[in-house]
Amino acid sequence: MFRNYIKIAFRNLWKDRTFTTLNIIGLTAAFGVAFLLSMYSLFELSYDRFHENIDSIYKVYANEQTSKGAESDDTHPIPFAEALREEVPGVEKITRYVTAGALISYNGNTYRISSAWADPEFFDIFSYPIWKGSHSKVISDKSSIVLSQSTAHAIFGDQDPIDKTVTIQSDGAEKPFTVTAIFKNLPAASSLEAGAILNIKSLDNFYKSNLDNWNAHNHAVYMKLAAGIAPAQFEKSSREFSALHYAENIANVKRDGAQPNAEGNYRQLKLLPFADQSFVTLNNGLITVSKTLQYVVLGIAFIILFIASVNFINMSLAKSAQRLREIGMRKTLGAGKTQLFFQFWGESILVYIVALVFGGFLAFALLKPFQTLFHTRASFVSIYNPTIIFGALFSVVLITLVAGGYPAFMMSRLGTLRALKGKLEVSGKNTLRNVLMVLQFSIAIVLISGTLVLWQQLDYLRHKDLGFNKEQVISFPLNTKQNRGNVLQLLRNELASHPNVLSVTASDVNLGLGRDGSRSRSVLGFDYKNREVSTDMISVDYDYLTTLDIELLEGRAFNRNYPSDSLAVMINEAMVKELGEKDPLNAHFILGDSIKYSVVGVVKDFNFNEFSQGVEPLTFFMDGESPMGYAYVKVAPNALSDSYTTVKNTWNRIEPNTQFLGSFLDENIDRTLLKERTMITMISSGSILAILLSCIGLFAISLLVVSQRQKEIGIRKVVGASVSTITVLLTKDFLKLVAIAFVIATPIAWYASSQWLQNYVYRIQLTFWTFLAAGGIALLIAVVTISFRTIRAALKNPVESLKSE
Repeated sequence: MFRNYIKIAFRNLWKDRTFTTLNIIGLTAAFGVAFLLSMYSLFELSYDRFHENIDSIYKVYANEQTSKGAESDDTHPIPFAEALREEVPGVEKITRYVTAGALISYNGNTYRISSAWADPEFFDIFSYPIWKGSHSKVISDKSSIVLSQSTAHAIFGDQDPIDKTVTIQSDGAEKPFTVTAIFKNLPAASSLEAGAILNIKSLDNFYKSNLDNWNAHNHAVYMKLAAGIAPAQFEKSSREFSALHYAENIANVKRDGAQPNAEGNYRQLKLLPFADQSFVTLNNGLITVSKTLQYVVLGIAFIILFIASVNFINMSLAKSAQRLREIGMRKTLGAGKTQLFFQFWGESILVYIVALVFGGFLAFALLKPFQTLFHTRASFVSIYNPTIIFGALFSVVLITLVAGGYPAFMMSRLGTLRALKGKLEVSGKNTLRNVLMVLQFSIAIVLISGTLVLWQQLDYLRHKDLGFNKEQVISFPLNTKQNRGNVLQLLRNELASHPNVLSVTASDVNLGLGRDGSRSRSVLGFDYKNREVSTDMISVDYDYLTTLDIELLEGRAFNRNYPSDSLAVMINEAMVKELGEKDPLNAHFILGDSIKYSVVGVVKDFNFNEFSQGVEPLTFFMDGESPMGYAYVKVAPNALSDSYTTVKNTWNRIEPNTQFLGSFLDENIDRTLLKERTMITMISSGSILAILLSCIGLFAISLLVVSQRQKEIGIRKVVGASVSTITVLLTKDFLKLVAIAFVIATPIAWYASSQWLQNYVYRIQLTFWTFLAAGGIALLIAVVTISFRTIRAALKNPVESLKSE
């Protein structure tokens, strides 16, 4: 019997091969894209899940009340971690953690490796499986270094790296380190990626100079919470700790007018679950966890499957009228409702299985382009676990039960006589079909609206005047074992003879996100006229303003003719407001060991942070002892490509042992907008596919409607109806549905877009025209889809429609 069902199913599907093909194409595309989007989303959501103690690992941060409101700080002073362990119950393991790019040398070759400095307990907290060497010796002393498998292979090749000595440029000198262990390469979904890990105490100047300094916040702290201690309990227990060690800070913020939080505290330690670290964003200065992008992508995957399933339901219901006599005859011959249900449901399952297999092949074929387009390392491994596989199979069964089972149930419950007469109550059927089509197009319009808003916001951010020249300036890290000041001067000397190179400068931080993937920020707080002020600080070289075209509003820039500029600063407009000075050029403040700094210039505000933040107070220092991490080269606008090559070749001559990682500042800005570009690509792709799937369903329904109304069309043409009249007659019902969908979708799209835009200080203003354009696009596509068949039917000779009567 089962074999007979399969035969009948194949015959029926082949008989209606146009609709079968449309269903398989739509479902194949839906499954293929859903696989890829789910793969991406689940990969992102799986970050750091491979750590065995993931549920008890936390990152320590603090919420501090200020006169401007609450602010989060996830960096800490050197003595913080050990004091926390000793004074607050609940700390089982704790480690300090700071990252940087290290220049590692071996046998005359130099490698730039992403490196981290931590305490030995780091390897007890996190799951870094030791591949070679002793676990007890990992970074146990200041001269130890642990490498990843890939880093060890890059440096040593097939040699055994254990007990080999490498040198690292640190504190202006090369220091030897012994390789004590090799850890296995971590999974791709890891937020703490490092090719080398060293003992934090090996950073002599960094560590020793801040050993008792509670004011220098410069590294992260991770801890493993002891069993039986809840995060909220630990946070409550830490209040006395904060009150003791940050008494001066708390007194200062009280003096400046800060208000306590709901618990009456001015500083509160908080624990961020390590599993959420990859989803942290700053919202009005506070650390928040947001998985919006991941869930939006997963939602789009389900929406696409839903739309394809709606098409299947609509086509099955629309075709049901053509199978009424088959149902009646089979009932007459003794077929029961259950047998009929499983026959029709079996046909649905067959279509879904074929589409599922084709969708898998489609996802596999598109995997590489998908990874490239969305800058992801997600793969089929991301969805290869029993829970996800079982969930996917259950989802397929559920989808087929709903999408195929409902039409099967409707047809199987028909009475025998009604079925043999070929009559079916169509009002309910059309109502369901119309509701589903409205839902389809509502989803499509929301996605189109989202795409348009995202595109406008991204375009606005990309072309916003940031206050500096981003099109003509090349930035690159000064990766060198040589003295960076000397290297910078060599760059100036070498590039001075090139007419297309206009100026050269340097800074300790990059603008935007460079090719080295590193971003840093230094914030300084100090007392000024009996109140605390804070400012971002950047150490710069001469010609910084000239190279970046930053506008000087008052005073002067740093100048080689003024040796005293090592004790001078320039500030931006926001810092002028922070100081509250009417005449900022007469301002001065005391830092460090009673060192007096004077303001010599005021620059116009420019964006040096992420777009989610406004322009913060900024102070430029001209400290010749601060290492310049990045060089900036301004080039002529008419020879950008040639100038880039010139700068690259010059660097390779000066420092042939390290890679040139230069990029124009506008490229750096684009990298900071990666999340936005990913969202716009994903949502626009989902929008296009949603529209295409909706059009497939609309096209199939229009075929059936035209087929059912052929004789009506013929009669109307005989009595004088024009082609345009008939076309409008056949399309107006569908266009009404699109109009209803627009009315439903617009408020939803408006609300969602406005909420998303709140994440940006700089944002576009929503206008009704954006959403009207989305509705117009959906309407135009629907008209084109329907008209393809209706115009052809209207042009047909009425004799052909009426000759069978």
